[in-house]
Amino acid sequence: MANESTDTSTQRLNHLFAALADPTRRSVIMALGAGPRPISHLADGHDMALPSFLKHIDKLERAGLVVSHKAGRVRTCHLHPEAMRPAQDWLQHEATRWAGAMDRLAAHLDALERKTRQ
Repeated sequence: MANESTDTSTQRLNHLFAALADPTRRSVIMALGAGPRPISHLADGHDMALPSFLKHIDKLERAGLVVSHKAGRVRTCHLHPEAMRPAQDWLQHEATRWAGAMDRLAAHLDALERKTRQ
């Protein structure tokens, strides 16, 4: 059962990082940080056909980073920042782990240097 939870967490992280790996999608996330935007406005800043741009929106929605709704003919996207939490948690865990490893390495090197001086 714990393995199933780990697999789900890993898949969630994979989707998040895959969605964030593309500069177009990161640009959309940054633009939505200022507030909701119609897809047509988001697409204006990118040199691609609308169907191609919509694939980027779809990937962001599948990762849970963006939510969109349609009112009439206008589809508006909203940022869902809570979806970033698993990535933030993973990055914080890794930063802590690496900081500990670097501290242990520094202590080991200090001990070797002291031993060499003796």
